[in-house]
This record gives sequence, structure tokens and C-alpha cells, in this order.
Amino acid sequence: MAEIDKLIGHRFARSEPRRNAVGYVRGLLTDEERKNSWTLSERAGHRTPDGMQRLLSTTDWDPDAVRDDLFSYVNRHLGDPDGVLIVDETGFLKKGTASAGVARQYSGTAGRVENCQIGVFLTYSTPAGRTLLDRELYLPKTWADDRERCASAGIPETREFATKPVLAADMIERALEAGIPARWATGDAVYGQHTGLRRRLEAKGLHYVLAVPMNQNIIAPTAGIGEQWRADKLIASLRANAWRSRSAGAGTKGDRRYSWARTRINGPAETGEHWLLGRRSLKDPTDLAYYICYGPNRVSLAELVRIAGARWAIEETFQTSKGETGLDHYQVRQYTGWYRHITLSMFAHAFLTVIRSKKGALPPEPGN
Repeated sequence: MAEIDKLIGHRFARSEPRRNAVGYVRGLLTDEERKNSWTLSERAGHRTPDGMQRLLSTTDWDPDAVRDDLFSYVNRHLGDPDGVLIVDETGFLKKGTASAGVARQYSGTAGRVENCQIGVFLTYSTPAGRTLLDRELYLPKTWADDRERCASAGIPETREFATKPVLAADMIERALEAGIPARWATGDAVYGQHTGLRRRLEAKGLHYVLAVPMNQNIIAPTAGIGEQWRADKLIASLRANAWRSRSAGAGTKGDRRYSWARTRINGPAETGEHWLLGRRSLKDPTDLAYYICYGPNRVSLAELVRIAGARWAIEETFQTSKGETGLDHYQVRQYTGWYRHITLSMFAHAFLTVIRSKKGALPPEPGN
């Protein structure tokens, strides 16, 4: 694990926390069933978990600086000009009310409202591999408005309420400014319906295929005059011959093939083209999904479908990071502790992804 020391060791001024950090990442890469301060301490040969607990709490180091090292590492080994940036959130079930940002809120992980923390994540996907790249803890407004509660959980005074799409846009801009090469972004309807996010992506010259709800308002050019439609109504107005069968990529259950159709929206643009894309199940014609797209001039339907299908890469990274590098195994309540554990877990996942890419072994995308 000398390479781990070379990658992040310089972020720790003293030798003890440096060894603990390297030992922590090394432990996250093992087959321990639970990867928390206790088990990782035992794995590192420590008699108590004190050193690992200090690493996540009081030791002086900046997880954002390590995140920046992660940017460089991923760019060096996985970077590709056609890379795809993918945003999504995942839930971390918690007991009690003390953990930073915990609340009764919807968790896609559980599929229902639960007492949990929500992390918004950015995944990077290229032919060489896919891995988590950045993270933000979602802070519900009830937390942001209660500064005393925030102080108790170690949340900085400068941290204010921000919606999930705003957090996602911040992470995407951070990655681009750090030099991560990417041509496309994608995400589900939580992010696609947010006009501000779409505008920020276009301002950065980033193309996107973003899911939107069926009732999303769309501006459709009609005889040169913009007319407002619902997404589902506009797709339903297309002729039968507008639909084409295309694959969104291979999944664990085989080829993810659907019927797809698109229509231009928003009128002429200075650069690129705007489309509304519809996806329909081949087995159940009532099962439809909708996407707002911004692509280069003369972008093909197959390319838009490919990017829509790429969103599932973040589901795979959640599965592997939780199952293999302990993303959700932490036992910390403080704001800083969350960022420290999550960042080290992400680094471990990237390290594992790079090893697999060199061996030519990539895990399959999850099925739809």
C-alpha cells in the first residue's frame, strides 16, 4: 500500500495520522464484513480504536484537499474526453437525531421515508472505469435554520441550505475546474427538472441527458412560435414511426433495450441542440420515461440513448462502494467525520477501480 501513502500521505503533517489514514484506506480495501473504526483498528494492529477515531474527528487534515487528490488520481488513470459526469443521491439509515443532517426524509436506498442522512454524489464514468468523484451531505432546511443544532453537530456557520440540484451543480463545476475531462452529464428527475442546474451545465459547455417528470413543462417550437407542452403530452403527439428500438447498454439482466423517440424543443440555440427524449418499455407501452437533452449539433439518437443509459453507472458505484469499501459503514455523528470517512472510502473505491481497469475487469452495470 505504498502507493496510498504517496497519494494522500502529504496531506498529514504528522507521522501518526499519516499511518492511520493509510491504514484506514488499507482496511477499507479488505474483506472485513464491517469497516468502522473498531474493525479497521484491529486490522491495523491497534489495541484500541482511539487513533482511527481521532483521524475522523480531531486530527488536523482537510478532506477536501484529499478529494482534490482524488480528482488528480482519477484523471490520470481513468480520464477521457468523452467522460460522463453522473449525479444522484443515496441514503444512510441512522438512529436518533444527533447525526449531522439526519431527518425523516425519503431515501431511494430504502424506497420510503426513513430517519437517515442523504449524501449527494458525483460519479465519473469512462470506458476505463467508473468511480465516485465528489460528495456533499444534504442539509435539510430544518437543520440549516437551527444554528444551535448545527453547532452541536460541527456544521460550519458558513454552511447554508442548498437544494440537491445546487449541490450537484457545485460538484460538477468543481470537477470541471479541476481539469476532469467530460463531455456529458446525466441524472434523474430530481436534477433534470431544475432549470438552474441545466443552465449552469450549458454555461460550462457541458452537454446533458437529464430525466424529467412526466408533467415537466416544455417549450416546443410551433410554426416559429414557442408553445408550452407537458413532456408526456408532447411525446404522445409524435407519430408511431418516430419510435426506434435502441439499446441503453448491457446490464446484469442482459441488453437494456427500449423504444425511443425524440423531438426538438426550445427553438434555435446559438450552440448545440435541445431535445425532448422519450423512452418506452417494449413489454409495457404505458411504462414511459422522459429526458431533456442538450447535445452537439446533429447529435444522433443512439448517442442520446447511450448517455441516458450511462446514468446506471452511479447505481453500480453505490453498490460496490457500500459492499467493498465501506461507504455506509461509518459510526460518526459529526459533520467533519462524515466527510472524512466518505472521502477515504471514495479514494479506496477509485483505487480498486483503477486496479480493475488495468486488469481489464469492470463490473457489469446493474439492471434496470
